[in-house]
Amino acid sequence: MKNVLIVSGHPDLAQSIANVTILDEVKKQLPQAHIHKLDELYPNDLFNIQDEQQALLAADIIVWQFPFHWYALPAKMKKWLDDVFLHGFSHGSKAQLGGKKLILSFTTGAPAMLYHENAAMKHSIEALLVPFESLAALCNLELQEPIYTTGVSYLARENEEELKQQYTNAKNHAEKLVKLIKSLNA
Repeated sequence: MKNVLIVSGHPDLAQSIANVTILDEVKKQLPQAHIHKLDELYPNDLFNIQDEQQALLAADIIVWQFPFHWYALPAKMKKWLDDVFLHGFSHGSKAQLGGKKLILSFTTGAPAMLYHENAAMKHSIEALLVPFESLAALCNLELQEPIYTTGVSYLARENEEELKQQYTNAKNHAEKLVKLIKSLNA
């Protein structure tokens, strides 16, 4: 099995249902995967740059697991990216991440029907991911098809049926993620 690094960018996993369930399910099925929970490892956002870069260098497959905040990475994960993906490490003439596979695995609070040009978000999810395509190209990472689950709003937790559906959807998300990771190991 290739080395898998999962970087969890949820700002507070203790408040999550979907992201925690996804991580727990993936860990059950891929116990050898390394999971870096940024909120637990770095509560004050003081990242150990050398450790994070070494983990990335050791990985063949990198998964970013996060809630889609304001059409981008959550603030903690964005700071991690800013601090760790330095010129000469992730990009530039001495870049070291080239050829690694990158998987975006994320959740949204809004339902899928709102991600269309004629709906509230005014864009599809795929259109909103264009900056990630540019990031992957700059770092010579092989960006895979994203895996995402929509509609995991905090508001849905007040309804028992909707809450059960969030758990089911998160488990299905994890199954898709594990299947993709395994296919990249073939």
